[in-house]
Amino acid sequence: MTRKIESVTHSFELLEISLKVFSPIELQPTEVQDPRQFIPPTGQSWTSHSALLQTHHNVFKPIDDNKNLVSIVTEPKFGIGQRCILVCTPQGNILWDCITLLDQPTIDFVNSKGRLKGIVISHPHYYTRHIAWAAAFQCPVYISAEDASWVQRSDPTGYRRLIDDKTFDVEIIPGVRALKLGGHFPGSLVLTYQHHLFVADTIVTVPSGLYARDRPPGTTSFAFMWSIINMIPLPPKVLFQMWMRVKHTKVTVTHGAFVGQEVRDTDGGGPVMKRILESMKIQVRACGWSTEESQQAERESGRGWDVPDILGEEWL
Repeated sequence: MTRKIESVTHSFELLEISLKVFSPIELQPTEVQDPRQFIPPTGQSWTSHSALLQTHHNVFKPIDDNKNLVSIVTEPKFGIGQRCILVCTPQGNILWDCITLLDQPTIDFVNSKGRLKGIVISHPHYYTRHIAWAAAFQCPVYISAEDASWVQRSDPTGYRRLIDDKTFDVEIIPGVRALKLGGHFPGSLVLTYQHHLFVADTIVTVPSGLYARDRPPGTTSFAFMWSIINMIPLPPKVLFQMWMRVKHTKVTVTHGAFVGQEVRDTDGGGPVMKRILESMKIQVRACGWSTEESQQAERESGRGWDVPDILGEEWL
């Protein structure tokens, strides 16, 4: 079900947007090569982890006062300001996604919560210094095989694990599962634990999703994007595939890429899974697809995925 990456050819890791971190002893880092991202008119900028340690620190923010779910985010804002989330369970702890800065207070905090059993990274924009994190906590890092070409730092000690391209649902530790939905990247992941769905950018939490009362019909809660910053949506066929991978998940809250991006059953907007489906249908309709066209696309969209021959009542 999983295997190790055997070789990697580059020396540097992809970071968010246009900012990379490198060690002075390594070769000059390469430019951004991902068309999902952008380089600003002022050009790409660079820093080192040692320099970052002098100016930034991480803060730890429990989610909904739950000490077993903790956002870790760097301040002042670095990159796009994204978070990783420490998920504490009776079977051990998992870090969902990864950020760049790893200082001693962060190591001490994570260790104080119990043993870290693994790191699961949603997609390449979060790969950053994941080998350094894995080494600090002596734990494996799980990424999708489909996205392994974006990894740019070698892993001589074998921390990295690939979720192979035939696996779409894998148990990381008892009760914690990674689901491969694809979309934003071919191997984009979400994570489930109890009634929680950790979505990062695989399912994008939009501003209208955070206010759920008295919303007019047709208001969306989520978006499904190939490029978020360049505003390129995913096509309907891919949304069908994503839904088939997540539709049986029993969750009541989603956790997005940034602190405060929680969408809940109890916020007045209705069940979270229904809102994910409704948001997908809104995007499909906005692409100009009728029900008949959607059904035909569903019949043609297998491409190695476990998709039924008919669309199903939920799409009508």
